[in-house]
Amino acid sequence: MGLATVSTMALPAVFDRLRLPVVGAPMFIVSGPALVIAQCKAGIVGSFPALNARPLSALREWITQIRSELAAWDAAHPESPAAPFAVNQIVHKSNNRLDHDLAVCVEERVPLIITSLGARDDLNRAVHGYGGVVLHDVINVMHAEKALERGADGLITVCAGAGGHAGTLSPFALVQEIRRFFNGPLALSGAIANGRSVLAARAMGADLAYIGSAFIATEEANATAGYKDGIVAGNARDIVYTNLFTGVHGNYLRSSITAAGLDPDNLPISDPSKMSFASKEDGATPTKAWRDIWGCGQGIGAVREVVTTQALVDRLVREYHEALEALR
Repeated sequence: MGLATVSTMALPAVFDRLRLPVVGAPMFIVSGPALVIAQCKAGIVGSFPALNARPLSALREWITQIRSELAAWDAAHPESPAAPFAVNQIVHKSNNRLDHDLAVCVEERVPLIITSLGARDDLNRAVHGYGGVVLHDVINVMHAEKALERGADGLITVCAGAGGHAGTLSPFALVQEIRRFFNGPLALSGAIANGRSVLAARAMGADLAYIGSAFIATEEANATAGYKDGIVAGNARDIVYTNLFTGVHGNYLRSSITAAGLDPDNLPISDPSKMSFASKEDGATPTKAWRDIWGCGQGIGAVREVVTTQALVDRLVREYHEALEALR
């Protein structure tokens, strides 16, 4: 079998509209309606963390806005309908919004839910009740098995080099181990920022590539100019892996750590029990760790300029098909 016909597992029908097998990862602060809508119009899954929508009432407003603009797009472009969108739920005990945000997503019948930092069978049942699909973030086989036991439909392997909270395992190792016992939807995250890497993800057994950092340097991303410029100027050597800022290990841009007055080569270790995703309901700015310390992955060397989301996806599509042709 040639790579042009890479065999991946059958995906749920919700993914039928994808132009490229890519999910735009939900990023704290960065992912909002503008980015999600642009990603879906370009033909990939767009997503955002529910916690980004502040105050609480904004979550329903965001979902309504996304749905309305994508419906208008579909009506005007029947030949290239928009891809589905997803909402990310942080299932950690400190997220005091989870029950509210889940109820809104169930009422609004959000097609895709991405769960992180905890798996709950009642959440999965609620999403399945209206026909939704749940993908769960994992960094090892133990987490994968637990997520599937609790009813997740698919998995997102967050491997070495991924932006923000990330694991340390090679994607070659983790994907092959999960494929021994799971043949359902599988996405791969970790330093994917060009079309060749999307094809590589599929060749090793994943169905979808999960891309975050490259979309920070887009016009639609809710990121400061300094953050976007840091992505453009950066390379893998500029990424620091630490648990200092949230209690969970993750990858961050070295320049933002230095700007905060810290030595990126001598960071203390945080107490994981202090991890918190508690949120205020008054519209206050999200936690300083995500505002001033910039999460991003090791793949940013592929990002050389700030562009529109459409232009970025077009590049990924072109590179993906060029890689296919080169291997024929």
